[in-house]
Amino acid sequence: MKSNKQYSPEVRERAVRLVFERAGEHDSQWAAISSIAAKIGCTPETLRKWVRQAERDQGQRPGVTSEERERLKALEREVRELKRANEILRKASAYFAQAELDRPGKG
Repeated sequence: MKSNKQYSPEVRERAVRLVFERAGEHDSQWAAISSIAAKIGCTPETLRKWVRQAERDQGQRPGVTSEERERLKALEREVRELKRANEILRKASAYFAQAELDRPGKG
């Protein structure tokens, strides 16, 4: 079951920072993640995802950074808007072309 609980950016950043700072105190990164997740009240998997994204953002792990993801979302939104506008223009053009054909000739 998926939860919609939101965490502030400050909480996310602090939790990720704690994982990086305390990794040496645990047997594995997962152990650190599990320990810190319990303290901040999120699931270990949620914190693991935040850590992986932070690693991508810092260039430590391959993949799409947060900045690139936001840019991609903005471009996809722009493409949707342009397609919608083109469809409106196409329909309007067809309507006016048909109206021109249906108009009686000047004489």
